[in-house]
Amino acid sequence: MAKLTPDLVVQEEAFTNRTYKLSSDKIEGFVDELEALKQSIYKVLSTERYEYPIYSFSYGIAWKELIGEEEAYVRAEMKRMIQETLLRDNRITEVDGFSFTFSGDVCHCTFQVSSIYGETEIETEVEI
Repeated sequence: MAKLTPDLVVQEEAFTNRTYKLSSDKIEGFVDELEALKQSIYKVLSTERYEYPIYSFSYGIAWKELIGEEEAYVRAEMKRMIQETLLRDNRITEVDGFSFTFSGDVCHCTFQVSSIYGETEIETEVEI
């Protein structure tokens, strides 16, 4: 009886964090590491949760829940919502250093993101 030897060779391949670079109206080359992470952060923060069937219910943020709320509530909820959303990404290690500015019906928020690629400051605005 002949002995069978497998011809299958398994190779491990590390996937990079490289992705398409998105601008406001076109795709312009590629980005990776910290720039790709920043792009991912801005994308998830600009996507209203539950609005688009293409995304799972865990993607995006339900900013509409903040409409009409008091500033103190908005501060606390924005911080919680942002941290919960971003810390799902295993590249992000910490989200902190929040600063809020209110102007009319808009809350401008800046915060620091620590990741495996380094630190970055993120800014976002939400109508309340």
